[in-house]
Amino acid sequence: MHDIRAIRDNPDAFDRDLARRGLASLSSALIALDEARKSAVSAAQANQERRNALAKEIGGAKKAKDEARAAALMAEVAALKSAEADLKAAQDRADAALSEKLAAIPNQPKPDVPDGADEHGNVLYRSHASARERLTEGREHFELGEASGLIDFESAAKLSGSRFVVLKGQLARLERALGQFMLDLHTQEHGYLEVAPPVLVRDAAMFGTAQLPKFADDQFSVFKGLDTATATATGTEPDRTEKFWLIPTAEVPLTNLVRESILREEELPLRFTALTPCFRAEAGAAGRDTRGMLRQHQFNKVELVSITSPEESANEHERMLTCAEAVLKKLDLPYRVMTLCTGDMGFASQKTYDIEVWVPGQRTHREISSCSVCGPFQARRMNARYRGKDGKPAYVHTLNGSGVAVGRALIAVMENYQNPDGSITIPSVLHPYMGGLNRIEGAH
Repeated sequence: MHDIRAIRDNPDAFDRDLARRGLASLSSALIALDEARKSAVSAAQANQERRNALAKEIGGAKKAKDEARAAALMAEVAALKSAEADLKAAQDRADAALSEKLAAIPNQPKPDVPDGADEHGNVLYRSHASARERLTEGREHFELGEASGLIDFESAAKLSGSRFVVLKGQLARLERALGQFMLDLHTQEHGYLEVAPPVLVRDAAMFGTAQLPKFADDQFSVFKGLDTATATATGTEPDRTEKFWLIPTAEVPLTNLVRESILREEELPLRFTALTPCFRAEAGAAGRDTRGMLRQHQFNKVELVSITSPEESANEHERMLTCAEAVLKKLDLPYRVMTLCTGDMGFASQKTYDIEVWVPGQRTHREISSCSVCGPFQARRMNARYRGKDGKPAYVHTLNGSGVAVGRALIAVMENYQNPDGSITIPSVLHPYMGGLNRIEGAH
């Protein structure tokens, strides 16, 4: 969410940042909406002030026993009171119009973010080679998994449809091992606090991290109570009184832990991590990555969230990236870090690093983590603040990153550690989580 006062103070800078995002100038329209809002507020205030003044005048008229004047003044009060609802409604409409417009505008990119229209404008930040010899090609993960009988897309389709998977046996255990390893790394070595959050959240939480309203079609939602099918069968009305959203990432509940609060500066930074299932409708991904596990409706991910002061958010961004990279280094996977350009950044981000792991089956790099700094953008939507040394409340800065996507880590391990006979060597760091098992041979 943007600060309309900052837009008023420097409209040209705001429009330049929008242009870098490929958007037309909006400052004039926003300022006009703010003027309409201010006019509506002033009209409501003037109404109340006049009523207060009339109350005193009525008292004076009655004291002077001027009944005619008292009656006239009381009639004016009645007229003002009858107009109060309309004035309040006009103020609410003006507030909503400005808020709706502001809520639909993406965050302003930092000055050092490269300009570009899409992923082709992303810039290499750094790369990391594995200690082992890098495979330049190989079988894809779904070929390896289906051959061993440990990946089952057919059963998943019967249960839930496309973009779901059933993992079995040692691959199911390997996925669990990856998630546990990542949580232990981030909590024991990187200082994150483990959180087990709800995976169903309300509208306000999704709005706070900017999944709503713009990206509603990319989400899954559920209603509490009687569903439509049951209601139709029984001839009753479905319960639509309480709606929840399945989280697309643990960023949503973790970041919203500080919503509507004022933190003490000495509490910062707050660092949270969680391993949760994530749910995405993938409405904008029709026809992309239809084979395999790269783009699923349901997947597991370890999320990292930081809440900082404005002065520390840039340093925290680099720190978070290093924490995410540590996962791939310990797994000994080759990867590169890309700085996303303005046209490829997420809606709420000021700056984003993507970690892309090498997948030899596709002979390319694929994203396994995004680490973003959002500045005060989400904090304004959540009303999350801290009290600085001057004693005045100010908005915190929020950051989020994958630490990392568990399903994609599984893909990367399978493809990078595959052997000519179709078996998969297990990275040494995962041996304790696999009961000492160091190789997946096939179905048992």
